[in-house]
Amino acid sequence: MIPSIHKQGGSTFGLLNYLYGKGTREEHVDPHLVASFDHMAPDPGRDTNAAMEDLQQLLDQPLHLLAADQRPKTHVWHCSVRAAPDDPTLTDEQWGEIARRMVAATGIDPGDGAGCRWAAVRHADDHIHIIATLVREDGRRPDHHRSGKRAQAEARLIETDYDLHRVNPGDGTAAKRPTSAERHKAERQGRVTTPREELRATVRRAVAGAQGEAEFFGRLAAAGVLIRKRTAPSGDLLGYKVALLDDRNQDLEPVFYAGSTLAPDLSLPRIRKRWTTPQPGAERDAHIDASAGPDPRWTGPAGARRRATTAMWQALLVIDQGTDGQIAAHPSAAGEVLDALAITSADHTRRELREAARVFERATRSHTQAERGHDHSLRQAARDLIHSGPALGHGEDGATTAMAIDMLFFLVTATAHWHAKKNHAQQAAAARQTAQHLRTAYRAAAYNPLANLHRRGQQLAQPRLRSQAAHVWQAMPELAEQILGEPGWPALAATLTDTQAAGHNPASLLHEAAARRELDTADSISDVLAWRLIRMADLPADSAQMLASTRPASSSRHVPGALADRSQQRGRPR
Repeated sequence: MIPSIHKQGGSTFGLLNYLYGKGTREEHVDPHLVASFDHMAPDPGRDTNAAMEDLQQLLDQPLHLLAADQRPKTHVWHCSVRAAPDDPTLTDEQWGEIARRMVAATGIDPGDGAGCRWAAVRHADDHIHIIATLVREDGRRPDHHRSGKRAQAEARLIETDYDLHRVNPGDGTAAKRPTSAERHKAERQGRVTTPREELRATVRRAVAGAQGEAEFFGRLAAAGVLIRKRTAPSGDLLGYKVALLDDRNQDLEPVFYAGSTLAPDLSLPRIRKRWTTPQPGAERDAHIDASAGPDPRWTGPAGARRRATTAMWQALLVIDQGTDGQIAAHPSAAGEVLDALAITSADHTRRELREAARVFERATRSHTQAERGHDHSLRQAARDLIHSGPALGHGEDGATTAMAIDMLFFLVTATAHWHAKKNHAQQAAAARQTAQHLRTAYRAAAYNPLANLHRRGQQLAQPRLRSQAAHVWQAMPELAEQILGEPGWPALAATLTDTQAAGHNPASLLHEAAARRELDTADSISDVLAWRLIRMADLPADSAQMLASTRPASSSRHVPGALADRSQQRGRPR
């Protein structure tokens, strides 16, 4: 149940004309009254003897009892209440009761016998509109301060009482939703999203990894949007607006949106904070994962993905050990990394990564004051990803993409847990939804790398397999039986063999990898440990070349049929 308090207006008849009209797309079907302040208001929708002027005069009567100089300029209060798509269709009587509860909760008609005059109109199955005159019967103005929050609180009670879809309570940090006019205009033009939403995503991607105004505005221009800057008389830049080339108003002028109206953190002052806050010593010194420093031989997109994976691991340590202020700085920086991955990754993962970035945007803001600077490593990682250029969908680029998504899944899940602990319901829900998109993207990215590892593991001699199994029993005896029975065990065995060849003690490194983070939520512990070992030992993420050099000639062109089924099951993050 979603109530929306609209901007106050000055024409009761104008709003009634819209509510009883056909709508901009003739979507208003059978408009009629479901409730009113006195239960006896005329209904121009179903009563042929009633006119909209009759209802308008009845609602505005308290207004005209005041002297002309005492009448409020904007006296029309308008609230729409919409059910969720999966809610059952409510009856007129139920909508009427909901309207009465809303006007009582918001202070429009609190039940003292002298409230405002109001009427509730239904012209669709899933919502109603409530119109009221903001003058009480006793001539006073109603106490409707913070009516939006009061309506939301009442909606949560209504959801429980009517067994409707439960909407997570908001906290005022969400980006502004497109208006109904914007949605209808987008539908008429055949757009998938509204210009507001498209511009928000474009600006967010332009921010990802940028280090200053010149780079930020350069990216916006390269994205093909129109930019209008607001400057002070001194020449200092105060703000900006953006518009799509093909989004015009009735006068054929571009429709501009200020950054602050796209999202609270996309105003120019808020963006500048990302560029000007120094990196604190705590992140430089206390949270460095020294064992995971990437080898200088990894360059280009693959190297950027390895460095991003390390930065995300450091961010996980902050979320585990930091203060709320330090933790709150990381979601927006993680969003930049996600945007950068979506921009630079190959086609088979890009769609899900972009959808993940769109959903995660809601999880990047809360009322917890962020201590900027602690997110420096993540923002630098986003910049590296952008400047390294597009990654191939195969080879080392593709495999390190899977590695980065694997770690990003951990980071997003940890963010969801923190938001839930702080009672940030909408942010936690957005982070959990993001994790589902990352699962899908991971499966696509990890399929080939894990399949290659699996093949190599299947080709290991039995003595070598028994040796690697002994390392598992030594490092983690409580999970050894489960790991050895997983479809992903051959891939982990091949990875342990590679760590041994690189000069590491497999049992010691495996014990350290297992201790780094919980494994209880892993779908495949073998896959989790394989990625951790590859990162910690700085091994090649793609073992196709190793496979080619070790594969027997007789099997060089044969992939067992069962492998595809098993690897699809294995290719999942936690």
